[in-house]
Amino acid sequence: MSIRKKIADSEAVLNWAARRIASYIRMVNRNTKWQRIGYEELDQLAEQGEPVIVVLWHQRLAQSPYFFPLDKAQICSITSSARAGSMVGRVQKLFGMDTIAMASKHKSNVAVSREVLGKMKQGISIGIAADGPRGPERVLSTVPLVWARTSGKRVFGITFSTRHGREAGTWDRLLMPRPWRNEGVFLCREWTEIVPRKASDEQIETLRQNLEQHMNDITAEADRMVGRDPWSPKS
Repeated sequence: MSIRKKIADSEAVLNWAARRIASYIRMVNRNTKWQRIGYEELDQLAEQGEPVIVVLWHQRLAQSPYFFPLDKAQICSITSSARAGSMVGRVQKLFGMDTIAMASKHKSNVAVSREVLGKMKQGISIGIAADGPRGPERVLSTVPLVWARTSGKRVFGITFSTRHGREAGTWDRLLMPRPWRNEGVFLCREWTEIVPRKASDEQIETLRQNLEQHMNDITAEADRMVGRDPWSPKS
């Protein structure tokens, strides 16, 4: 094993990097004047111990530890089993979130779904970046629909935006907020469509497109609130 790989796989190095990323996230949150919009229903469900499914875009992960009311209930984040996804999980654990790694050669999709449904039965909500871990950008997977169909739990789309920030040169164009003198918004809105228990493939695809549009709509709304140009597909 090369020295570079040994460093990259070092627990000490990975934990140091996770702490640095968490410090940036906290700095952004502390130095931004936030609006928190549309959370009334989610807050009430959290206080009642009723788990939900939270959907976000990978592009808006940078403030995801503040998306859910952790002071009221628990949430488990679904992360990639790859190195980048593992780092996201390390960071989120520093904020008190639980995590489950998506399927890998050691774990099947069935096993992941069983673990997710088990968490919800314990009253723990589930959060997922529905176009992750590798995209395509803002193409929603059917995973949250399958979990909604199986569990019967309600689905909430959550996003954030800030007036000042830049998009990283990553596949998802990750939004990196400026960590000082900023203005931002957290926007939460329930997706109210019902996923039938015996939905056909055609119904699932229609619902997938509907939830994808819901996520794009609320993210564009959040962008407009802070004076940011809404996302548009790469030309």
